[in-house]
Amino acid sequence: MSHVIAAFLAVVVGLIPIVNPLGMAPIFMRLTVGCAPETRAALAWRVAFGGFILMLASMLIGSHILAFFGLTVPAVQVAGGAVVVAAGWRMLQQGDDAKEREQQNKVPDDVALHSAFFPLTMPLTVGPGTISVAITLGAKGSEAGDLLFPVALGGLLGLLAVAAAIYVCFRFGSGVLSVLGEMGTDVAVRLSAFILLCLGVQIMWNGYSALSALGHG
Repeated sequence: MSHVIAAFLAVVVGLIPIVNPLGMAPIFMRLTVGCAPETRAALAWRVAFGGFILMLASMLIGSHILAFFGLTVPAVQVAGGAVVVAAGWRMLQQGDDAKEREQQNKVPDDVALHSAFFPLTMPLTVGPGTISVAITLGAKGSEAGDLLFPVALGGLLGLLAVAAAIYVCFRFGSGVLSVLGEMGTDVAVRLSAFILLCLGVQIMWNGYSALSALGHG
């Protein structure tokens, strides 16, 4: 039982800070402006489910997929980090006339549902940082030997907990933002976008540093 708990905590502690569902909630709400509550609920479920599948696939076969295409985790970090930087920068460039712009750029429900995987799930929620960590956790778990089953069970439960956190934060994010008010929501969105931008830069830097180390090795 202790091995299950240890594996569960390793996955949750390793992934929650990078996924950051609470910090991503304002961005999710901004990108789905104008959607009906039912549509947002459906999107929250799709993003959580899609994120779970991505993290699970990364843990189980991520390293094998990269090896098949001749890719490395640092290369994924550099490319994916650039995508995250671009998304964060676009969010930061929004003008002060947010309310008027939102009225003009309301997202139709059918269009929003088609964006459940890209960009809402990947790369905004489960991006290159999350994938690289999940691949690392999966590689460590595969070395468990006789403890493979409890470690795998703990990892699976950890992924379910992360997906549940994504769903809860996105599903009920509108309630939190209504408490913050218009100005508080704008501050939260911009702060989240800045954190997203910094996270993308950090992911790119980690990948670049690893590639540089390999080049000098």
